[in-house]
Amino acid sequence: MNPVNRSARILLVEDEEIITLIIRDLLEAQGFQITVCPDGQTAWERLQGDAGSWDVILLDRVMPRMDGMELLRRIKGAEALARIPVIMETVQGDKESIREGLVQGAYYYLTKPFQPEVLLAVVDAALQQNREWQEMVDKVRRIERPLSFLQSGTFRFQDLEEGRLLANYLAQACPEPERTILGLQELLVNAVEHGNLEISYRDKSALLLQGLWQVEIHRRLQLPEYRDRRVEVQFQRLVDALHFTIRDQGHGFDWQNYLGFSEDRAFDLHGRGIALAGSLSFDQLDYRGNGNIVIASLRLSGPTA
Repeated sequence: MNPVNRSARILLVEDEEIITLIIRDLLEAQGFQITVCPDGQTAWERLQGDAGSWDVILLDRVMPRMDGMELLRRIKGAEALARIPVIMETVQGDKESIREGLVQGAYYYLTKPFQPEVLLAVVDAALQQNREWQEMVDKVRRIERPLSFLQSGTFRFQDLEEGRLLANYLAQACPEPERTILGLQELLVNAVEHGNLEISYRDKSALLLQGLWQVEIHRRLQLPEYRDRRVEVQFQRLVDALHFTIRDQGHGFDWQNYLGFSEDRAFDLHGRGIALAGSLSFDQLDYRGNGNIVIASLRLSGPTA
């Protein structure tokens, strides 16, 4: 896993003193800045007065005054707070709570009792997601808007950096670039990683834990069986919709399992990209054939310039 900002600010919302001490000591030893709130109501008041100061929220499920689910709903319903990644603490096997949290927007989970290395891995994964989203938004804001006049085009790319650049470029053709950029980048990255390079979900999980993910990407891009593969993106603007058709040269995957947020993958460090694209960035995702073609669509209110 890539190193993240270990000076990041984390809001820990936890009512059990022993667990609070353990988590705070582990994270502070890594350089994180930790602020503790003993219940949901106190945390909500703190968040309202200091919304822009937090990089991650670590949230217990069961607490006095206001429980974790109610606080999560409020966080995801507040525009100034909605993009902060929330890590929910839960007990092993509590699938109903996990499912409820995923629906409300908690895409990272930590099981009690937890291992120190798992805690750090989950926090790093949430911070990495937040940092990448902030970088994408900053790039989108800097790019000029003439792309809003783009009617159609075909683009091809090979690696992750090219995919991220193309996602930033094409997002500018959309009426709400900041909404589209996250999902578009997730789909293009997925087309390289799991499409052209054919890295399985299980293999990526292991590589992330070992810190070898980027090394493996680079290695496969040099192999004869993968180095000539390209992802193709076709863009089309209609009167009432925008369509992005993304096609990779891999053998496809079981895409049905990734359209929604699954409690079975809630503790994994990845696997949320397609569900995020479908729930946040696009109005429809339509996979074709064996899954190596996806059409991502955005509805338009009417003709654009």
